[in-house]
Amino acid sequence: MRGTSESLTSRAACYRFTIRKQFAAALALLAGSVAAGAASADTGILAIGDFGVGGETQATMGAAMERFAATHRVHVLATLGDNDYTESPAAFRRNWRRSFGWAEERDLEVAGTLGNHDVRVQGGRYQFDLLGMPRRFYKRRVGDVALFVLDSSRIGDRQTRWLRRRLDAATAPWKVVLLHHPAYTCGAYRSHPEVVRRWVPLFERHGVDLVLSGHDHNYQRFAPRRGVTYVVHGGGGARLYGLERCPRSYPRRVVGRKAHGWLYLRARAHVLRVKAVGPAGRFRDRVAIYP
Repeated sequence: MRGTSESLTSRAACYRFTIRKQFAAALALLAGSVAAGAASADTGILAIGDFGVGGETQATMGAAMERFAATHRVHVLATLGDNDYTESPAAFRRNWRRSFGWAEERDLEVAGTLGNHDVRVQGGRYQFDLLGMPRRFYKRRVGDVALFVLDSSRIGDRQTRWLRRRLDAATAPWKVVLLHHPAYTCGAYRSHPEVVRRWVPLFERHGVDLVLSGHDHNYQRFAPRRGVTYVVHGGGGARLYGLERCPRSYPRRVVGRKAHGWLYLRARAHVLRVKAVGPAGRFRDRVAIYP
């Protein structure tokens, strides 16, 4: 009996050891999965607006962004509208491939936004394929970032209902809106009244973190209003516009510069960093947004 008791005790100890080993292995696997998920959520996005001038000007800007992308983490190349001032589908395709064909070579996603110049021909549909656009407004999830791409040239009930539903259903840690016409700007233009009336309340109500736009050919960043940070950058290559004093009803403008360049977003689980980058690749402004 003693031998049997010792045998049972030995088997029980061996069983407990096996269970502990399996539990430890499961914990290690879970930790590895969490670490891998955290790494994949480190997302980089380039955004440029009002760049579609063609010729050497556009090609030079595209080459500058390619050099920047070679040394920074980038997953998406987004546009903020006025991707084509030529109003020629053939010229647009030629200029895009010459300036930004490298995005496809690097396997970057492209997320195009339509501007007022783009919709003058075929409603902008001739740009859909090259700019990765399934339609004129759409949603895309990249890592921890949900991108809501809007057509601010044709604001209506259908698009507004779509935006409300998509914002309400979104579960991504970061919600970023891309559109051409700014909610707030103080340069050659002022607020787009329909953006402010129809969409700004949705941005505030549904936890949008960042709204990016172009149209005004300069760089402006506004202090957060009800949790939403607004950034304008239409300095992608077209002639620059000057800046003026903002109305008191606007969010406070923190930075305003008459400058060319683009935006670089870096999204991690705990912080979304936004940087304005000049053609030489140097940062001209930066802000960190926290949950």
